[in-house]
Amino acid sequence: MAIETGKGLAVVTGASTGIGYELAKCAAQDGYDLIIAADEPRINQAAASLKEFGTSVDAIEADLSTEEGVDCLLESIEASGRSVDLLMANAGRGLGKAFLDQSFAEARKVVDTNIVGTIYLLQQIGNLMRSRGQGRILLTGSIAGFMPGSFQAVYNGTKAFINSFSFALREELKDSGVTVSCLMPGATETEFFKRADLMDTAIGQAKKDDPADVARIGYDAMIDGEGDVVSGWKNKLQAAVANVTPASVLAHQHAKMAAPGSGNN
Repeated sequence: MAIETGKGLAVVTGASTGIGYELAKCAAQDGYDLIIAADEPRINQAAASLKEFGTSVDAIEADLSTEEGVDCLLESIEASGRSVDLLMANAGRGLGKAFLDQSFAEARKVVDTNIVGTIYLLQQIGNLMRSRGQGRILLTGSIAGFMPGSFQAVYNGTKAFINSFSFALREELKDSGVTVSCLMPGATETEFFKRADLMDTAIGQAKKDDPADVARIGYDAMIDGEGDVVSGWKNKLQAAVANVTPASVLAHQHAKMAAPGSGNN
């Protein structure tokens, strides 16, 4: 493992590209050493870029949808001999098209990445933080968790779980010295939509938020100990409307954005 150079250690998952990379960049600019993880080789390229900020960066290529992959990350953290000051659990996976037309293996991968791997990692590191009486946790939820996701049913369901879980965990840890924050972005300009096979949809082709801006909003909220933050005024409005709109209406509206071929209408 790399030699300690920064003021603390930040762990970021899903950090090879997009919001995760930008969250790691925020921490590096703030003087934190990094352990970053993703399930693709590009995590090593991300590490090389982040080292330019003068901080120590270790990259772990592991499948965080599995306990074995999370254990690989945990072993690397333990080998560093350091405590985790910031945990940004950002790893996530999307999946478009109608649920009955999806491969179950792919749908299971979304659940295992977004929920199972995330809460397993959080329980392990969260216990260590609680025993020390300090630490900050940021989960990447989504405004998608506020609405039934027609043609993204599994993904939106997992984000509803993360949004809810973050508030529950925050309450449980309120007197522990450990804070839990949830970043709830809207559509962001990342590779998410390409990977989820959503490029022919209206939401896939729409203008999206800058991942650097989204990450900065989430990072600052975590540092300030805020419970949750929705990035962008349009997303704040959408989240507020979703809270008072019948689920059946939301499901119909989501279908217009995410149905295959909707980007051609």
